[in-house]
Amino acid sequence: MSNNDVEMIKRIYHSFNARDIEGVLTVLSDDVAWANGMDGGHVHGRKAVRDYWMRQWAIVSPHVEPVAFETTKNGAVAVEVIQSVFDLNGHPLEGQTRGLKDKTVTHIFRTEGEKIVRFDIQDAL
Repeated sequence: MSNNDVEMIKRIYHSFNARDIEGVLTVLSDDVAWANGMDGGHVHGRKAVRDYWMRQWAIVSPHVEPVAFETTKNGAVAVEVIQSVFDLNGHPLEGQTRGLKDKTVTHIFRTEGEKIVRFDIQDAL
C-alpha cells in the first residue's frame, strides 16, 4: 500500500462526509464497481455511483471515519471504518435496517494506477 493510495482514500472519505460527490468521482475509474451498502450488490460506473449517493443522501446522512489501513494479500487496501448514520436533521437514525446502521465495517479498495476500480464492504471481524 502506497502513501499515495492512503492519501487518496482519506480524501475520498473527507469528500464523502462533506457531500462533495465530484471530489470522489474524479478518482474512480469509468467502469468502477461500487458496493451498494443500502440494497446489496454493486453499482457500476461513475454515473451509477453518483445516482446511488444522491439517493442515499436524500434519505439519510451517513458519516464514515477511517481508523486503520492495511494491505490485503491480493494488494487491495482494507480500511476499518466507523460508520454512523443520522436522519436528515442530524439525529441518530431510529429503526436502522440493512447496511444503514451504526457499526464498524471494513472497506476494501482495489486500485489500478491512480484510480479506484472496485469498492467492497465487509463486516468487521
